[in-house]
Amino acid sequence: HVQLVESGGGSVETGGSLRLSCLVSGVTRGRRCMGWFRQYPEKELERIATIFSEDSASDVRASVKGRFTISQDKAKSTIDLQMNSLKAEDTAMYYCAADWSGGYCYLSQDYRYVQLWGQGTQVTVS
Repeated sequence: HVQLVESGGGSVETGGSLRLSCLVSGVTRGRRCMGWFRQYPEKELERIATIFSEDSASDVRASVKGRFTISQDKAKSTIDLQMNSLKAEDTAMYYCAADWSGGYCYLSQDYRYVQLWGQGTQVTVS
């Protein structure tokens, strides 16, 4: 039974940093695309960053590029989202996601088309 276990959320002052971590718990096989999303209250999911297990190729949303970095530790089966220079508008619930269905890295913003989600971790910037 594979699960995504997130950690690292919390409250921070404007300009501060947080590091979110997502552990893939359980035995998995094959190439996987993983990423981070966030969701504001009453809003749709917003894809923040993705990373491919095959080659660590990554993509980061333009609005956070330069402040957010995604990385992976394949030995530990974790991906991290380093968030620097945090702003009030970064306040949201952050979700880790994973999909094993493609030969390339793509995570739909429609949750129904992504295979696995974490439980979410709240980030509050004030």
